[in-house]
Amino acid sequence: MIEVEIEDVAWTSALPHASAAAERAGQAVLDEIAPSDGEDQGVAVLLTSDEAVAHLNQRFRHKTGPTNVLSFPASANPENHLGDVALAYGACAREADEQGKSLEQHLIHLVAHGVLHLLGYDHETDGEAEAMEALERSILESLGVPDPYAAERA
Repeated sequence: MIEVEIEDVAWTSALPHASAAAERAGQAVLDEIAPSDGEDQGVAVLLTSDEAVAHLNQRFRHKTGPTNVLSFPASANPENHLGDVALAYGACAREADEQGKSLEQHLIHLVAHGVLHLLGYDHETDGEAEAMEALERSILESLGVPDPYAAERA
């Protein structure tokens, strides 16, 4: 189950169906990687501001400034909550513009990316990055979103 909270109205001003897009992306990852065994797995997605993500980034990662997406895996719990994903509107909108893609496509990609982190995937090494990006491409293709890494590989 994907719960979306919109804290910054800039998200819905720019993308009225931001909540539905985020929910669809997160659920696609869960359906692909962690099919339900009868128990819903929970993920909370927070669509917020650069300022809020900068605060989280400083508090939990000791890094200054906003980033596009942060993932916070939950420790094992009886509620089967996998964790939380937070996205910064300004950072995401700027990146989408710079990369020549729609905000919706970028949101879907970053939610999928964040949920994969909650499931234990990472990109610290080249091998991990290749595996994670392959999963992202497959999931995004199923959602009709073009390969976000195509330009890097060209």
